[in-house]
Amino acid sequence: MAFTSAQAADIRRFCGYPAYGAGPAGFQGWRFFTAYGLLEFRINNLSTDEENVVSNYLVQLNVLEGAVTESGERLDTAQASIWTRNPAELRERIALFDTWRRRLCGFLGLPPGPALGDGTLRVVV
Repeated sequence: MAFTSAQAADIRRFCGYPAYGAGPAGFQGWRFFTAYGLLEFRINNLSTDEENVVSNYLVQLNVLEGAVTESGERLDTAQASIWTRNPAELRERIALFDTWRRRLCGFLGLPPGPALGDGTLRVVV
């Protein structure tokens, strides 16, 4: 079982790597990023059991991503009757989502991509 083009795009996106495009052309592509090349190798060469694990990650990550998006619908409510909004909900959902994204990177043996970062804060002076 090989990943579909949509699944491969989701794997790249969830791991924090940029879009692949139509293929290696120009000056931006997997050829210039060792980790990106490793990601492409993994996408195309996992065993069936490993592909199943990644497919399960994709299902979970799509659910978590949807929950982040849906939490935006409640940002304007501070309190409704007895219900009170968790003011940290969006931050907590994003942290959970990013944790699972990093777990997928860990399973694939990759550093998190540029869009995901490594989970630390850096101050540059």
